[in-house]
Amino acid sequence: MESLTTTADINTTVKKIFTDYMVQSGLRKTPERYAILEEVYSFNSHFNVDSLYDSMVNKKFKVSRATVYNTIEHLLNCQLITKHQFGQANFLYEKSFAYRQHDHLICGDCKKVFEFCDPRIGQIQSTIGKILNFTIAQHSLNLFGKCNKLAETGHCDNFKL
Repeated sequence: MESLTTTADINTTVKKIFTDYMVQSGLRKTPERYAILEEVYSFNSHFNVDSLYDSMVNKKFKVSRATVYNTIEHLLNCQLITKHQFGQANFLYEKSFAYRQHDHLICGDCKKVFEFCDPRIGQIQSTIGKILNFTIAQHSLNLFGKCNKLAETGHCDNFKL
């Protein structure tokens, strides 16, 4: 795969992937579906369906909640987003195309999700794959605990990795 260096390159590519998926699945290529894809790829963090819907409504885009839910399912099916459940009742999502593999720390106090990347995890993944003669396509690592910032300051807003 060629290197995608700009947001515009990524957005063009994800739109093509989504278009190809809709054609292969016999789905209509509606402006609402493309607008939802564009909004998802404008987020820089995890989101839930309600926050996505609210963002669309706040931007005066006329889209139904059902369309948002259905489009999320299609984006999952063509692997343009990833679904997470970090011990909460509802699911969180994040864009996944052209974004590096990362893992998550989930604070049980403030419920924040912190992303981190440590190359040693990739090395462990590779080693385990070789030992077990198993090709690992992807991984998901979620570590649950409590961030120290809450204990130190009474809030988690300034957490940095």
